[in-house]
Amino acid sequence: SVSRASPNLTFVPACLPPDPMEVNELQRFVFNSKRLFVMTGAGISTESGIPDYRSEGVGLYARTDRRPVQHAEFVRSASARQRYWARNFVGWPQFSSHQPNKAHLVLRDWEKLGKLHWLVTQNVDALHTKAGSQRMTELHGCTHRVFCLACGNRLLRSELQEHFEALNPTWKAEAFDVAPDGDVFLTDEQVRNFQVPACRKCGGILKPDVTFFGDTVNQEKVSFVHQRLAESDSMLVAGSSMQVYSGYRFALAAREKKLPIAVLNIGPTRLDHFASLKLNSRCGELLPLIV
Repeated sequence: SVSRASPNLTFVPACLPPDPMEVNELQRFVFNSKRLFVMTGAGISTESGIPDYRSEGVGLYARTDRRPVQHAEFVRSASARQRYWARNFVGWPQFSSHQPNKAHLVLRDWEKLGKLHWLVTQNVDALHTKAGSQRMTELHGCTHRVFCLACGNRLLRSELQEHFEALNPTWKAEAFDVAPDGDVFLTDEQVRNFQVPACRKCGGILKPDVTFFGDTVNQEKVSFVHQRLAESDSMLVAGSSMQVYSGYRFALAAREKKLPIAVLNIGPTRLDHFASLKLNSRCGELLPLIV
């Protein structure tokens, strides 16, 4: 089910209401697009109550000096995995309950109408899937899936939550703050006695099916997305500053192909100097105005 409640603006930077002239410009851009390639980032999910990293004043980097787990650290350090999974265990019930907002629903509807050729999301929150999008690639994976680094066995994150509960029947911790990717902030003392299950098939290390910072996106997935972009006639970036190269490379490819590019994001992006159109508005406020 999809929540119809008012957007949660706790983690959304302040911005002015959409300018009618800009709405008309984006309307024209979308109307002229026959095979629209859309890339979304964390800024499309902030209105669902999920914080991002880089938003001015309200993002994780602005609110705290904490940083997300690095891939190499997670793989080599049992204590890093214990800390990650303890925090994720506490945050999971809330994180997994978030629902799509109006922006996610609009993109789903564009797909149904045949306007949206392909959607690529940098988010790992599954909100596009919950909204019903199907012509989609989750560039950085999804926190709702887990896999074993040794044997590749996969399971749902909800199943792993049950394993955590069975291993830690009396363990409790109160979170200090919420982070963007489904975890919360806990002290080292809080996580010290948390038990982490191993893969039930081979005893290997379990990892969320996401690309951690310091890791790279699978080349096969990158090639697939480039193919979808090659089939497209325009590109819309929604809710992303495109600071991470894994997504930015597709904007560079679109520029090389001379595709028109529209950017909808609160604050500056790496595309501003070559985008055909830049709009500084909330995705969930502006996209529903495009018909």
